[in-house]
Amino acid sequence: MKLYFRMLAYARPISRYTIPYVIVTLLSIVFGLINFAMIIPVLNVLFLEGADKAKDYTQIPEFNLSAGYVLDLFNYHFYRIMDSYGRMGALQFVIVILIISVFLTNLFRYLSSRIMENFKYHTLLNLRQAVYNKVLHLDLGYFSNERKGSIMGKITQDVEVIQTSITSTLGVFFKAPAEIIGYFIVLFYMSVQLTFFTIIVIPVSGLIIGRIVRSIRLKANNAQGSFGIMISYLDETLGGMRVIKAFRAEKDAQDKFLKENTKYTEILKSIARRQELAPPVSEFLGVILVSIIVLYGGSLVLSESSELTANEFITYIAIFSQASRPIKSLSGSWGAIQHGLASGTRVFELIDTPNVIKDKSNATELKDFNESIRFENVHFSYGSVAVLKDVSFELYKGKTIALVGPSGGGKSTISDLIPRFYDPQKGGILIDGVDLRDCKVHSLRGLMGIVNQEAILFNDSIFNNISFGMPNASKEQVIQAAKVANAHDFISASEHGYDTIIGDRGVKLSGGQKQRISIARAVLKNPPILLLDEATSALDTESEKLVQDALNKLMQNRTSLVIAHRLSTIQSADLIIVVSKGEIVERGTHDELIKITGGVYRKLKEMQRIEDQSDV
Repeated sequence: MKLYFRMLAYARPISRYTIPYVIVTLLSIVFGLINFAMIIPVLNVLFLEGADKAKDYTQIPEFNLSAGYVLDLFNYHFYRIMDSYGRMGALQFVIVILIISVFLTNLFRYLSSRIMENFKYHTLLNLRQAVYNKVLHLDLGYFSNERKGSIMGKITQDVEVIQTSITSTLGVFFKAPAEIIGYFIVLFYMSVQLTFFTIIVIPVSGLIIGRIVRSIRLKANNAQGSFGIMISYLDETLGGMRVIKAFRAEKDAQDKFLKENTKYTEILKSIARRQELAPPVSEFLGVILVSIIVLYGGSLVLSESSELTANEFITYIAIFSQASRPIKSLSGSWGAIQHGLASGTRVFELIDTPNVIKDKSNATELKDFNESIRFENVHFSYGSVAVLKDVSFELYKGKTIALVGPSGGGKSTISDLIPRFYDPQKGGILIDGVDLRDCKVHSLRGLMGIVNQEAILFNDSIFNNISFGMPNASKEQVIQAAKVANAHDFISASEHGYDTIIGDRGVKLSGGQKQRISIARAVLKNPPILLLDEATSALDTESEKLVQDALNKLMQNRTSLVIAHRLSTIQSADLIIVVSKGEIVERGTHDELIKITGGVYRKLKEMQRIEDQSDV
C-alpha cells in the first residue's frame, strides 16, 4: 500500500475534501438507517403488532444524547398518534418521517458525490501537472531511449487511471466501512445471537472474491504498456503521413496498428472479465448468505427462541441485505486498486527518473559572456558508441567557428554539449574559464540562441512563435526581429498577419518561411552566443539566399558556432574545424584548408563543386 499512499499524496490538501466528505457521508448513512428502521412501525401498523408496547410510552422521554432517546421519542409520538388518530394517522406519520429521511439521505449522498468529484479533478490536476513538469526537466538523453507514445500514455491514460483508482477507492474505503459498522451496530442492537452467526459466514465471500482480483494488477500493467506503443504508432503515422501515402504503405501501417490494437483490446477484455466477475459472484454469494440467515433466524423466530418478533426479523433481513452492498463495494474496489497500482508503477518510474543535467548546490549564475568557450579533451558516447574523442578547440568572443565534415561525424553533438543538453563523459567545456557543469543551466542557456536544421514551431500564432520564451516582448520588437530575419513581408501578406495560426509544427508554412521565423525568434532574444545547426541545408536556392541573408544579419557582432552543409556559406568564418568519426582532423581558415592536398575539407569542397555543376 506504500505506492497507493504515494499516489494519494497528490490529492493534498486532503483535509479540505475529506472532512466535509466524512460529515455528509455519515449523515447520509444515519438517515439511510432511519429509512430501514421505518419498516418496523409500518409493519406494526399494518399487522397490529406491538400495540401492547404503547403502555411503555405514555410520557415523553427525558432528553439525552443517545440513539435510544431518538427511538423512544419516535415511539412516544407514534403511539400517541395511533391512540388519537388511529392506524391511518400513525401510518401517515411514519410515511412523512420516511419521506423526510429519504430526502435527507439523498441530499447528503449528492453532496458527498459533489465533494468527491471536486477531489477527483483536484487530484488529476496535481498529478498530471507533476508528470508534465518532470518531463520538461528531464535531460534530452531520456527522450532518446523512450518511446514518445509511452510518455504520452503516462501523462494521459495512466494519470486518469490513477486518479480514478484513488478517488473511487478512497470514497469506498471510508464510506463502506462506515456503512458496515453502522449496519452491524443496528443488527447487534436487534439481535446479538443472529448477528454473531452472520459474522461467521461472511468471510467466505471475501476469500472467493480476493482470488478473482489477484491477477488484475499484472494485466493492467501490460495494458498500459501496450497502450503506449499504440500511441507511438499513431504519432508516427500522423507525422509521416506524406511518406506513408507516397510509398503506398497504408496497408503496412494499418496492419502494424491493428496488431497492437488487437493485443491491447485482448488485455482489456481479460481485465474486464475478472472485474465483471466479482459483482455477480458477490451477488450470488450474498443471496446464499441471506438464505442461510433466513433459515437460521427464521427457525429461531418460529421456535420463539429469539428476541426478535416476525416484523423485526423482516427488518433485520432488509438491513442485512443492505450491509452486503458495501462489502461488495470493497471487494470490487480491489480490482480498481490493482489497476491503479499498475499505472502508478509506470508513472512513478518516470517521476523517479534522475535528471542527469542539473544544477550543483553552489552553481555559478552567468550574467554575461566575456571571453571564450573552450573544449578541453572532450569525450562523449551514446551508451557504448563513442561519438567524440579528445576534442579540443576555443571559440573566442565575437568570432565565428564553422564545423564541417561527413554526416555522423559528431558535429551536432559538439553543438548540443554547449547548452548542456548533454554532459561529456571525459574532459570539460569552459565558458569564461568556468566549467559548464558548475554553471546554472538556466543562466547558461539564457546566453544562447539556437537555430536548427528543422525549424521547431508550435501550433500557435506567428507572433507567439517569434516571442516564444519572451512573453513580455512588444509588437514593435517582434516586427523588428521579423524584418531582420527577412520574414516581415510574407507575414504581413498572411491572412491574419502576425496573428495567423501556422498549424501543427508550422505545416501551413514553407521550409524557408519556418526557418526565418526561427531566426526571428533568435533575433528577438538577442543572445551573445549563436548555435546554428545546418540552418539552410534543407531549403531551395531562393529560400536559402533569404535565410542566409537573415543569418548573416543575425551573426553580426555575435559569437557563433555554425554547422554547415554548404561550404560556400562559411568561407568567411574565423576558424573552420573539420570533424570526422568524432575527431578533429583539420582546422584553419578556408584559404588554409583548401591548400591541403588530399585533405578532407578540400575533398568536400570539390564534391560540392561537382554537385553544383550537375545541378546547372
